[in-house]
Amino acid sequence: MRIRRPSVLAVLLTVAGVAVFCALGVWQVHRASYKQTVLVRFHRAADASLVPLATAVADPHRGDYPHVRVRGQLDGHRTYLLDDQMRDNMLGVMVFVPFRPSGAHTSVLVNLGFLPNRGPDATRLPALPPIPAGTVTLTGIYAPPPPPGLKLGGNPLIHETTWPKLVTWISTRQIADDLHTSILPHVLLLDPDPHSAYLRIWNANISMTPSRHMAYAFQWFTFAFVTVLVFLVLHRVKRERGRAVR
Repeated sequence: MRIRRPSVLAVLLTVAGVAVFCALGVWQVHRASYKQTVLVRFHRAADASLVPLATAVADPHRGDYPHVRVRGQLDGHRTYLLDDQMRDNMLGVMVFVPFRPSGAHTSVLVNLGFLPNRGPDATRLPALPPIPAGTVTLTGIYAPPPPPGLKLGGNPLIHETTWPKLVTWISTRQIADDLHTSILPHVLLLDPDPHSAYLRIWNANISMTPSRHMAYAFQWFTFAFVTVLVFLVLHRVKRERGRAVR
């Protein structure tokens, strides 16, 4: 296939387009690799050695999901219910309780786990099991709070006056303002307990899976290929057929 000489502008546009599409594809590949690393670290966290919560907070380089132990008191009178959660095809809530470590001035929000809604149409909120009032020792994964979906209506806590408070997303900053105390930016995902009423099946808080990043990478690389293909098609020289001589 013969190619006619392209204009400088056509070459620049093609090179720029290919460079941008390839850069976006490579970025998506890097994001997929990072997300895969996060997933591996999260799944290994439950079996990792326990460290004090204070150590994990003071050393952010210890890992994305440190497995921690902490002793203190749960504030069972002030509970937050994260609504519209699904586990094992059941609709329910995640139960969050403030926890004050012994000797500390900053609390941490503890995710006790999932409770399914009640009633034939699964719209009635579950009854909360009793929360220990004394000093307890907790173990779990210190992780970022669940990412919120679409936030509408501002801070919902200012409209809640009774406990437990029903929320549609977890914001440690808003909860700290609501409790008038300081709260750590991450939450504690308690270790599974077969004797507990709570279902504790934890997932890493990632907004996009590695496979989806790779799908986007393939899409961007395809755009780069199509850009080159269009450039060649637009600049090819068509062969003229000779007229037949009678």
